[in-house]
Amino acid sequence: MITPYPLGDLVVTPVDLGFPIWVRVSHWFNFLFVTMLVRSGLEILSAHPKLYWNNASLPGSEWIRFTRKQMPKDRLWTSKDEEVSFPSWLALPGGEEKLGLGRYWHFTSVFGWTLVGLIYFVLLFATDQWRRLVPTSWTIVPDAWRDLVTYLSFRLPPEGTTANPLSPYNALQQLSYFAVVFWLTPHMFLTGLAMSPAVESRARWYPKLFFGRQPARSLHFLGMVAYLAFLAVHLLMVVVHGPARELTKMTLGTGHEGDAWLGLALGLVIIGTVTVIHVVATLASLHAPGLVHRALSALVDPPRRALLHHLTPVENFPATEISPYFRVNGYPPTEEYPHTRDDDYIRLQRGGFADWRLEVSGLVETPLHLSLGDLRAMRRQEQTTMHHCIQGWTAIGRWAGVPVAEILDRCRPSPEARYLVFHSYQRHELSGKPYYEVIDLETARQPQTILAYEMNGVPLPIPHGAPLRLRVENELGFKMVKYLRAIEAVADYRTVGDGMGGIREDVQQFDMSAHI
Repeated sequence: MITPYPLGDLVVTPVDLGFPIWVRVSHWFNFLFVTMLVRSGLEILSAHPKLYWNNASLPGSEWIRFTRKQMPKDRLWTSKDEEVSFPSWLALPGGEEKLGLGRYWHFTSVFGWTLVGLIYFVLLFATDQWRRLVPTSWTIVPDAWRDLVTYLSFRLPPEGTTANPLSPYNALQQLSYFAVVFWLTPHMFLTGLAMSPAVESRARWYPKLFFGRQPARSLHFLGMVAYLAFLAVHLLMVVVHGPARELTKMTLGTGHEGDAWLGLALGLVIIGTVTVIHVVATLASLHAPGLVHRALSALVDPPRRALLHHLTPVENFPATEISPYFRVNGYPPTEEYPHTRDDDYIRLQRGGFADWRLEVSGLVETPLHLSLGDLRAMRRQEQTTMHHCIQGWTAIGRWAGVPVAEILDRCRPSPEARYLVFHSYQRHELSGKPYYEVIDLETARQPQTILAYEMNGVPLPIPHGAPLRLRVENELGFKMVKYLRAIEAVADYRTVGDGMGGIREDVQQFDMSAHI
């Protein structure tokens, strides 16, 4: 049995080597970015506050939920009905319909955190600072246990370790920091990437490393919980070991008593500054969402597009993995739903869509007016793929339709055409405006970008977009326009709507580059 360290003066190392400035600066930037990641992550979670271990996201199969809502079984309900709103003091930005900006703050923080982490790792191994984090002897394990027992005895263990007596950390602290830096941080990056539809559709083996897309989401959440637990214990240890002394180490580099009040003051100023940044980010997002959207998208979209946009989907799941339940997002434009209804669609629906035509126009040499019969006479393509909703749920379905590339070959876009605008009969539930989304021609010509008229072997059901919907397998589901009315080739998507690349981008600050 391992006993606590003996009573007495437990600080056995009088030498204080201090912390270099790059350690201190990276520490405070990590504090900023991790807290922003947690708050924006909670905003993302609020869009679908349930976690699963199955890729079908089956209702009732969640292992944890953060909502008291009970979905009715006697009428259609959509995934938006499952959303909850977290308060702005907790989530970034908080409130209703802020998923888009929550995602942008999350990705902005990811890029900032990554940059700080890369600089930290380079300097860590370019100097001897790595010796303070990386254990060099197995004696650290019993020493860490002894430290834990000593803490639980309401006493402080000695600083330093058996292998490195000049370390500013005791064995338990060193193991904790080592786990956070070399295990938990990579865990968050890797599980986050496993939730990308672009990655899933190109490299199915990768999410399988985490047992699937939804298990990766659950593991990502558990990683956030681990970070919060570490942060709570870390703050407790700052208090236990002396706030003035510990903050002085992280501001001035040493724990000299003569500098304690200055170090404490500087530490509190930095914490206050981080708090102000959070407040400003929250208020700006709530009161000027369009301005924040444009600013953050200028930072986030170019690198995200460069990394993920050119991944061509190749996935095809076995029929045994087709989901028994497939959520819908958004109510159909039928007469039962006044806020999304469209009279033209209702007329076409009553006629079994016999008079429905898909209009292909804009910057094309040959405008087209295609019936369902025309589309079914073209080259047929089938694919069994995973649908990734921006809210977080997934489902697997089998789709059949005509490749968009086939349509493009027939209408022949002009050289200046760069984007396709997909117009819907459906109306956006918040603004009441017609639903539309934009993809570029490169994405449109990918083999698995199709206009689907069948789902799971039957004509496309009305809740899922009858008579025709778009499937773009390397992007999030909101880009896959349902209830298609027309396709328009344009030179610049910024001339359409409010110029952000789609109705959800215009109104809800969603991502034009929806690959993760």
